[in-house]
Amino acid sequence: QLQLVESGGGLVQAGGSLRLSCSASGTIFSINSMAWYRQAPGKQRELVARFITNGARNYADSVKGRFTISRDYVKNAVYLQMSSLKPEDTAVYYCNVLSEGDDYWGQGTQVTVSS
Repeated sequence: QLQLVESGGGLVQAGGSLRLSCSASGTIFSINSMAWYRQAPGKQRELVARFITNGARNYADSVKGRFTISRDYVKNAVYLQMSSLKPEDTAVYYCNVLSEGDDYWGQGTQVTVSS
């Protein structure tokens, strides 16, 4: 089993920055990908950014150029640096790990961007 713990959410003004962190612990054999998703009220959960094992990263069009995903292989952690935040970035952000064919989710961290 793998556990994910997220941190770093909060309230920020438009144009500001936040950094989300997610640490994986437990029995970890291999990690295929680490990603961040978000879910705004009344909307479906959507992929924000993903980091896969070959080092490739992909981003939602809405965050390209503003968000950066990074990974610490030693700590089994993934980070999301968010800059130039907009009110439409307001959502609960979830860490996701794909490992050995299983999906794991963090508990979510709230990000609120005020205008």
